[in-house]
Amino acid sequence: MKILVTGATGLIGKALLPHLNHDEITIISRDPTRAYQLLGHHINALDSLQSLPNLNQFDVVINLAGEPIMDKRWSEQQKRIIEDSRWNITQQLVDKIQASDTPPHTFISGSAVGIYGDQHDRTIDETFIIEPNNTDFSQQVCYRWEQIALEAQSDQTRVCLLRTGIVLAKQGGALAKMLLPYQFGLGGPIGDGQQYFPWIQLQDMVRGILFLINHNETQGPYNFTAPNPVTNRVFSTTLAATLHRPHLLFTPAWVLKFALGESSQLLLDGQRALPNKLQAAGFNFTFPCIEQALKQTLGD
Repeated sequence: MKILVTGATGLIGKALLPHLNHDEITIISRDPTRAYQLLGHHINALDSLQSLPNLNQFDVVINLAGEPIMDKRWSEQQKRIIEDSRWNITQQLVDKIQASDTPPHTFISGSAVGIYGDQHDRTIDETFIIEPNNTDFSQQVCYRWEQIALEAQSDQTRVCLLRTGIVLAKQGGALAKMLLPYQFGLGGPIGDGQQYFPWIQLQDMVRGILFLINHNETQGPYNFTAPNPVTNRVFSTTLAATLHRPHLLFTPAWVLKFALGESSQLLLDGQRALPNKLQAAGFNFTFPCIEQALKQTLGD
């Protein structure tokens, strides 16, 4: 197949591309030279979508682009960067799909479980009715992101939305940021630790995307979260045990709010999100439980 990928140099993109070696891959990167260094010269790297009048030549589009949401404090400027990095490129892709006579048959576009807002211990799946909250920035970002992507849906193009949880990988993402304090025995739960922590192991993330590509009947939103979500306290205890470190400390909510400002909600809010739709379609998780997932991830 001919596949167009945005966000290919990110955590998920770098893990996904080796599995597409038998396909013809084009990526969009602001720095094609760096992309070739990271991903190899078997791909075709473009610095923008402007050189493509339409997407007639592609079978599949995978949209993983987006400014990391936790890397910087949420100033008003940073919020605009986060929004624009998701909304603008998604809109460009949609416009080019709509301008195509023979558009891609599959458009897979990123989202996150943040679209559900803080749901405490309520169990939720893809049938959950989302009520947008004007005070929840991450929910607003995801909601608009999905609405834009769904404009590409037609008789010729199916749209799949990746409502992704915390992706567990040693080489990047949230887990990589957590490791250092835990390795020094300074890890512990955040706030009261009762907020649910929707997670997915990187290998299952990649396998899930490949599953959607290869199953033409799939469309709409999919929770990319393991079938056994745990609370932050259970995750924290399991991570410390996996690293054979003590688990004595905790981070009060007020400390996080002071240090991170509004973005602290990403750590203090929770979603007990289940991948019911993905499993009903026939997908089986390699790492359904947190103990096994952390052992594999940290042993890689």
